[in-house]
This record gives sequence, structure tokens and C-alpha cells, in this order.
Amino acid sequence: MKTLKFKTNIKCGGCIAAVTSHLNAAETVSTRPVDTANPNKILTLEGENLSEAVVIEKVKTAGYTIEMVEG
Repeated sequence: MKTLKFKTNIKCGGCIAAVTSHLNAAETVSTRPVDTANPNKILTLEGENLSEAVVIEKVKTAGYTIEMVEG
């Protein structure tokens, strides 16, 4: 399973719900925890055949900022 981490501006449960609906369209995503306590609001995705470009496009379409982070 592949894991990707992103810095976002996702702040609350409502934000997570909005992004989740867009990420659900990417069938390869299996988990979407967001560390809202972290100042960088780290979104961690796990799944098979994850595409960084697809994830970024889905989150931006939902109206949030996103950038890849290492680790």
C-alpha cells in the first residue's frame, strides 16, 4: 500500500466531509485521516496506485489548498 502526505488548509469536520466526497471519486484511496491539530493540517492518504496529481486535483476542486510533503 502506498502512503502520501499533504499540507492543507482543511480545518474541521465539515472541511473533511467536503474533501472526502471529492476523494471518494478516486477509488484507489482507502483512508483519509487529517491531523487538524497539526498547524500544517496534514492529510494522509493510503491506497493502491495513488496518484499525487489526482489527489491534488480533487482537493483543489473541493476548494482547499494542498501541497505534497515528504515523509
